[in-house]
Amino acid sequence: MKQTQLFPSEKTQLPHDVTLFFRRWLSNPLQMGSIVPSSAKLGELIAKQIDKNSNSLVLELGAGTGAITRSLIKSGIAPGRIAMVEIVPEMADHLQTKFPGTKVLQADAFNLPKSLLQKTGLEVGTVICGIPLVLLGEEKQRQFIQQVEAVAPGRGFLLYTYCITSPLPYHTLNLEAQRLAWTPKNFPPASVWHYRPKT
Repeated sequence: MKQTQLFPSEKTQLPHDVTLFFRRWLSNPLQMGSIVPSSAKLGELIAKQIDKNSNSLVLELGAGTGAITRSLIKSGIAPGRIAMVEIVPEMADHLQTKFPGTKVLQADAFNLPKSLLQKTGLEVGTVICGIPLVLLGEEKQRQFIQQVEAVAPGRGFLLYTYCITSPLPYHTLNLEAQRLAWTPKNFPPASVWHYRPKT
């Protein structure tokens, strides 16, 4: 019996996803943070942190090939609520083709296109970070936090990471931190953290 798929071209796109991801990893390993795309299980854990009944925008920074985006949509989050920022042009084009209805911005997460985000007409409710911030210096981490605060004041961001402990020195960065989830069903095992400015 033929099974109906949410994404009809999933089987043909998956090899391209992996190839695209690995090619990008080879060109800049530090920008990717892992040698394989995130798992569906990690995506499910992230999606659980998002209010499905809200109309607010879900902003994904460093969306890569869309492994997390796929899970967000499968969980019931409407594509129109999702905006992705991806610095690599080839990956940004891939995301726009793969996820019609979403907003894809080919831009730098450390210099967010605030005016373009405002044009979506939606308030940013959740920010998801797929950038390996642990590999960056404190000055760059602070710059990232400032960018998030400019578009989602007081909301902070979800960060998925492969570190056992907090990947960010949150006390030094004046952040509150909470580990929301952990899964061994990811390679490597991953955690989801929520960081927000101290009140």
